[in-house]
Amino acid sequence: MSKILVLAEKPSVGKELARVLGCRRSGGGYLTGDTYIVTWALGHLVTLASPEHYGKQYKSWRLEDLPMLPDKMALEVIADTKKQYAVVRGLLKSEEVDSLIIATDAGREGELVARWIIQKAGFKKPIQRLWISSQTDKAIREGFQNLKDGKEYENLYHSAQARAEADWLVGLNVTRALTCRYNARLSAGRVQTPTLAMIVEREEAIRRFVPKDYYNVKADLGSFTVTYRDANHQTAISEREEAERIATAIKGKKFTLQKLSKTNKKTSPPALYDLTELQRDANKQFGFSPKETLSIMQALYERHKALTYPRTDSRYLTEDIVPTLYDRVRAVSFGDFSPIAGSILKEKRDIAKSCVNNSKVSDHHAIIPTEQGVNYVDLTDNERKIYRMVVLRFLTNFFSAYQYCSIKAELDCEGMAFDATGREITDKGWKRVYDIADEDEAEEQVLPTLAEGEVFVCQNVLVKSGRTTPPARYTEATLLSAMENPAAFIEDKTMRAYIGGGLGTPATRADIIEKLFSSFYIEKSGKSLVPTSKGIQLIQLVPRDLKEPLLTAKWEQELDAISRGVGSKKEFIQEIRSYTSSLVKTVTSENKKYVHDNASTTPCPVCGKMLLSVNGKKGKMLVCQDRDCGHRQYVSMKTSMRCPTCHKTMELFGEGDKRIYICPCGYREKFASVEKRRKNEGNGVSKQFVQGYLRRQNQEQKEEKTAMQLAFEKAMAEKKK
Repeated sequence: MSKILVLAEKPSVGKELARVLGCRRSGGGYLTGDTYIVTWALGHLVTLASPEHYGKQYKSWRLEDLPMLPDKMALEVIADTKKQYAVVRGLLKSEEVDSLIIATDAGREGELVARWIIQKAGFKKPIQRLWISSQTDKAIREGFQNLKDGKEYENLYHSAQARAEADWLVGLNVTRALTCRYNARLSAGRVQTPTLAMIVEREEAIRRFVPKDYYNVKADLGSFTVTYRDANHQTAISEREEAERIATAIKGKKFTLQKLSKTNKKTSPPALYDLTELQRDANKQFGFSPKETLSIMQALYERHKALTYPRTDSRYLTEDIVPTLYDRVRAVSFGDFSPIAGSILKEKRDIAKSCVNNSKVSDHHAIIPTEQGVNYVDLTDNERKIYRMVVLRFLTNFFSAYQYCSIKAELDCEGMAFDATGREITDKGWKRVYDIADEDEAEEQVLPTLAEGEVFVCQNVLVKSGRTTPPARYTEATLLSAMENPAAFIEDKTMRAYIGGGLGTPATRADIIEKLFSSFYIEKSGKSLVPTSKGIQLIQLVPRDLKEPLLTAKWEQELDAISRGVGSKKEFIQEIRSYTSSLVKTVTSENKKYVHDNASTTPCPVCGKMLLSVNGKKGKMLVCQDRDCGHRQYVSMKTSMRCPTCHKTMELFGEGDKRIYICPCGYREKFASVEKRRKNEGNGVSKQFVQGYLRRQNQEQKEEKTAMQLAFEKAMAEKKK
């Protein structure tokens, strides 16, 4: 009896699909039942071939071999996942299989995962597509009842393929050109480089900034306070003498209320979450990195089935989702969500009309709860935080606008103008879900009942000094905003309309920021992102237009056109090939220098050159400056271990048995001693905990490796052969 093969992107998703489809017999890398066989990738199993595939000359990095422009891009099996590829290929070739259902993530990159495997294996049988936005049993069953013809997604595949090939051509060629030209580990890319350029530009603006003193004059009229403003409605006074003169002139004098204006205002509920907005808020509220938030969201989507598909760029719902909304409200009717959810159901409230817009949903709708309830105790603390954010944002949109009366009083004293503002809440609306006051509300004073013509006597005067501040450094939250809306960084105003979806996609922005850390182009100072000397120098060395956000925005527009069948992949790649040649020529013809200004006094144990001191995201490191070496080692790592003296987090220094915890307050203790003390204190620290901790530290070290370094290591291995 013939069977249908189902290809998922990850084992966890594959096993859930298999459970729903009744596939219970394990075959090693797949599960089978009476009708279906479910198998899975491990992310990508197939990728674009490395440069060495196109010629032995590319095993060495040399300027004379650039640009690398293969006539046809080849595919190769990823070495680390070749075992699972063999399983999938065997199933695709099996006579028992008569058709395939692509069940990888419903998006551009998910399509690429499946299609590359299909192409490499030479699969020619019928293909259908599973396209779902949540992993609940109900969604899976409905998805399999409404499968799409695989041909409908071929243009999406062509778009994904064009993106991958273009990134290969530009990224690898410019990276090799920069690395060879300056004999340093330098890399560039269409999204990475303009993102770094924004951070560097902000740092330069901060360095150029010259602070200026200013003064405000405030008068206490007994029941409220007013602030001086000049003829241009500015409250800042540049000269202290002028501020003191105004203060002296009004002290003890009468103030007459000349004009009292009241304006009714309202604020609609914030739009539903897309991935970027969720990452931004999670960073502001909890300090989560974009990558951490995405990882938590994946767990809530795949494992707990509590939230819908996370990698979405839409903040809207489609009309077909509306009939399911009450089921979703019921699913979150527990704990402190219960009163709000209960009132929605009891009062039969509808979601805001502004949330529903078919035209603003492309692949996936906004992130909302699923109809399947979640066991709250099964969630980790971080998962609860993200889940709570999404649920509260969802529930707010069933309530009316927040309404208030904005009050402005304009007064005169000795021919000078003064203002006072306040607000009166008329309907709390959606804010009852959060039961908090926003920043604007908190800043405004409560004004007494006022009437035009009233006279008040100044009881006290305050001259308040201040100083202008430079632009704030980016945090991961504000950088996400800049990547999403980079129009301000395009000099040609007529071209800003073409910016489209910004730098990268919601699914890739977290990885881009992580890559900037792991390449040592940026580092953290508190929550702020600071460019390193390496990052600043790189921006000075790369071709100018590669730093412009407009480049990647144009790419995304063309890729979107390809996905809709109105653009040509062939023409797009031909343009990219020409562009790559011009970029390489620009890099190689430059007469600039790169300087390692962070050299340590420690020689590399492999090649003998002095190691460079860098701040990785997880701690301090020493890395070799030689591009052919690639050696790196940790000096210290950040930990969550608290100092018993001052309770600050400590750093872990050294390696092996010599590791030692050191706190900024000066407290020091050996690693083994800390673990022994924790066990003796009965904190439940077991051998398994310690082993798990060490595994996480080792994994964090591995994550610091960039694709660039892996390429170096591969080249060195080939060289040794």
